Amino acid sequence: MSFLQELKPFLQENWSKAEFTDVTAIQEKAVLPILEGSDVIAGSPTGTGKTLAYVLPLLHQIDETKKNAQLVILAPSRELVMQIFDEIKKWSEGSSITSAAFIGGANIKRQLEKLKKSPQVIVGTPGRIQELIKLKKLKMHHVKAIVLDEGDQLLAAEHKNTVKDIVKSSLNERQVVLFTATLNVSTESKARDLMKKDPIIVKVDREDIPVGQVDHLYLVCEQREKALMLERLAKNVRMKALAFMKDIGNLDVLAEKLEYKDVDLHVLHSDTSKEEREAALKNLRNEAQGLLLTTDVAARGLDITGLTHVIHFDLPLNIDQYIHRSGRTGRQGASGTVLSIVTEREVRELKKLTKEDNIIVKKARLYRGELVIEE
Repeated sequence: MSFLQELKPFLQENWSKAEFTDVTAIQEKAVLPILEGSDVIAGSPTGTGKTLAYVLPLLHQIDETKKNAQLVILAPSRELVMQIFDEIKKWSEGSSITSAAFIGGANIKRQLEKLKKSPQVIVGTPGRIQELIKLKKLKMHHVKAIVLDEGDQLLAAEHKNTVKDIVKSSLNERQVVLFTATLNVSTESKARDLMKKDPIIVKVDREDIPVGQVDHLYLVCEQREKALMLERLAKNVRMKALAFMKDIGNLDVLAEKLEYKDVDLHVLHSDTSKEEREAALKNLRNEAQGLLLTTDVAARGLDITGLTHVIHFDLPLNIDQYIHRSGRTGRQGASGTVLSIVTEREVRELKKLTKEDNIIVKKARLYRGELVIEE
């Protein structure tokens, strides 16, 4: 708990209200360097408390007397932006800190109205934030800190130049903080280019994290039977699950098939409207069980409490994708099941993939509403 006494009283009170007993490994390692104003590049697996590791020290630094943007947090997806925004609101309670979220696809007039209130914390997707800067509606000359959440995505080709422009438009003495679940040499090197000072590198390995019992299983069937297999799972196994697919078109077709068979499900991908996406996530978070069909882009960084199953309906492209998807369950010591629905041919690919990270996958079958591991 080394950093807690360094924080402003409202943050300490919110910590008590949240009833956390321990700080996580990433919080232990990253909070103090951020509090001290260092540039930080942090890598830590999904579900390890990364958001709080930067939210606490950066909210602590907000000057509540100054009514202008002081902190900008960038994230690659609308869902992640809204999730971070919820955390900011929750941890700002008891202070006069104001915040606002800005996402692409939302009504820009309404967003300009929000900016007139001079929020001190800005959370948004890179495209929309850059647009607001270019319109001279978001003034960056008081921004002291910029966070890149899911930094590996933000520094990929699609967003890299936009992010660079946003960072450059802020104060010369800015602090830049990057967090990612998969920190590699390429991300680290691109992040250093945005930083004035020599950054502190913080890494948390899986060994540093309380491990819940996460079973990695697979079910074998023909390609054409995958939809039926998912239907049987949804109807027979008690689960709150995310099922991952590669392709939006196939996802919509599968959703129609399953809904026709009375499977209770939600859909989340980059073509669903803002309202549909918010409703899908809200419903799944509030339900004791349910199924959300999604793509990798839409589910990046999602945190759904009590998620029991992650289902790979389509095989992940690589081990990073497998880990990102699978990390949605078994967070912070909870138990969970990662389940791949594969054809005979895909079994070899799955085993080759998981071997790269020493993950043992076991064959299972569905028997009387239970997933039974075949010895």
